[in-house]
Formats: sequence, structure tokens, C-alpha cells
Amino acid sequence: MLLAVDLGLRTGFALYGRDGRLHWYRSQHFGTRSHLRRAAYTMLNDLPDITRIIVEGGGVLINAWQKEADRREIEMRQISAETWRAALLFPREQRSGSRAKQRADDLARGVIDWSDAPRPTSLRHDAAEAILIGLWGVVEIGWLPKIPAEIRS
Repeated sequence: MLLAVDLGLRTGFALYGRDGRLHWYRSQHFGTRSHLRRAAYTMLNDLPDITRIIVEGGGVLINAWQKEADRREIEMRQISAETWRAALLFPREQRSGSRAKQRADDLARGVIDWSDAPRPTSLRHDAAEAILIGLWGVVEIGWLPKIPAEIRS
């Protein structure tokens, strides 16, 4: 399994299987760094099949995830938003922040549909971005050879 994390006090998560499909996604507000640290420990305890973690974000918040990944010998990669955006969005879709967020939401919903994951009543932008971080990740590590055409439509 691959866990994608859009890191912040409000964090988006997306879990992908070896088949490259999204299993679930969620958003959670932690409020404090100590709550986020405990969440990294708890989430990785609850998900023993994770072999990879991809995190967008950094600063002091990433330390808890890196510590837990190291302790469990899980491969972890830190990326910037520009990394997955360059691979998934056209340059014209990245020029405006509102346009980029709308396109990210559309693509995330395409991943949800393609994966037959439960449809959201509302999709928070951090969860949508975690979905796309994970999509980038499964293509990058070769679990999917390319982004399925059905997602782009």
C-alpha cells in the first residue's frame, strides 16, 4: 500500500493499493503538532501493509512522519506541490491558483470514479491534493504505467 499525505495541521490522506487504485481518502484537522505526531504513529499502526509514504510539505511537521517511517522501515519520499502539479496539470491550468484548485478537484474526482472508491459529498482541497499526490506516486514507482485516460476526461 502507498499512503499519500498532504501535510499540514489540516492534513489530507489517500491510500492506494498495489494495483494503483485509490482505496480511501480523507481530511483531518489536528489542531496542534503534538496531535499530528500522535496521528502519524497511530495511522501507521492501523495500516501495517504500507510500504511507501509520499508526503507533500515539510518543516517541523514532517519529522513525525519521517521518524515513524524510519522506525518501521517504510520508504518515504518528500515532494513539493510543483512536482505532482507539473506531471498532472497542464501549464495553463497552473497559472491561476483558483484554476489549479478546480482542476485538481476535477482530477481527484476522476481518480475516485476510476478506482470505484466511495464518492464524496464534499471534497476538501487537502484530500483532493492527497489523491493526486498518490496518483503521481503510483505512476512514479511503476504501480501504474501511466495515468489512465479515463481520469483525464
